[in-house]
Amino acid sequence: MHKKYWVSFSSIETIDSKFIIALFEYFGDIERAFNAGVDELLEFAKSVNGVLQKRINDFLKVRDKINPDKIYNSVLDRGLKILTYEDSAYPYMLKNISDPPAVLYYKGDFSVCNLERTLAVVGSRRISRNAQDSLKVVMSGLTGTDLCVVSGLATGADTLAHKIALDNGLKTIGVIGGGMDNLYPSSNKALVEEIINGNGVVMSEYFPTFEPLPFRFPQRNRIVSGLSYGTLVVEAAIKSGALITANLTLEQGRELMCIPGLITNPNTAGIYKMIKTGAHIVTESEDILNALGWTINRQIPLFTDENNSAEVNSDEEKIIKSITVEPKSFDEIQKETELDVDSLLVCLTNLELNGLIEQTAGDRYKRTVG
Repeated sequence: MHKKYWVSFSSIETIDSKFIIALFEYFGDIERAFNAGVDELLEFAKSVNGVLQKRINDFLKVRDKINPDKIYNSVLDRGLKILTYEDSAYPYMLKNISDPPAVLYYKGDFSVCNLERTLAVVGSRRISRNAQDSLKVVMSGLTGTDLCVVSGLATGADTLAHKIALDNGLKTIGVIGGGMDNLYPSSNKALVEEIINGNGVVMSEYFPTFEPLPFRFPQRNRIVSGLSYGTLVVEAAIKSGALITANLTLEQGRELMCIPGLITNPNTAGIYKMIKTGAHIVTESEDILNALGWTINRQIPLFTDENNSAEVNSDEEKIIKSITVEPKSFDEIQKETELDVDSLLVCLTNLELNGLIEQTAGDRYKRTVG
């Protein structure tokens, strides 16, 4: 049973996936690689470009202290599932990047995720309200498809992407930047539970006890893009994790897509840089499907304004049309709709109760999305 040797290698913090996979490919057997003699390991180091003697030494220092059976069982005792690089179920798209993870630790069910329709969604941790609304509009158009949304379970755009996916009946994969013992941010505990209970997978390449250290998040990004046929970016500053993921997407030969935003927002500087260099512009869900060359049979009809307008009376419809583009104040809506104060108040209340509009800062009204 070879999994225990993959796990044993993975438990050593001073070596990485590239080193482990290089050993596996050189020896042709992960157990043989783990138990190789010093001379064999030195011959391996000579044959592989970029492998440092230090990594061999780091491995040899701890190898005799590792009990493969014990360490493997410690993972299973946590309720975690394991996929290794040599497993037939290892995701095809991920295996074809330049630096695939040697081991994936996960909870949930890969079988519910269509790994042939994977879309990464990333963006700013301080995502603006405008960008939130744009992402909801774009992703709500994917309702009824079998797309699987991949993101990093970080604060901001990542969390929103997972939540919108679930709200629209889509499966989702969350890739965290530390071991599964160390969920970050902890505020996403309920979201993680919802994902792993029949709606997708939460996973990590790191041994469960590894902490979510800063350098691990950029490493995590290659998995988010590597699992996916394309990456959709919603807000990204010039120096940001989202831009790192975007660059990885291009390096991996995948499609890069961006949702344009307000040019006055510094978090859109990276977006427009990517658009100027050829990224696809996305303003609706069909743009994603076109960029990826996918033809999708939807299982349920999309929400349309025509569907929605049947649920409101003529006065309420006037209000909805008045605030279609941007939020407006009570006085602005009254001026455009020519409704009296009492009628307008009643209509606004009904629309809010039905979840069709909402109040924003400054006592302005806007349409809800999604």
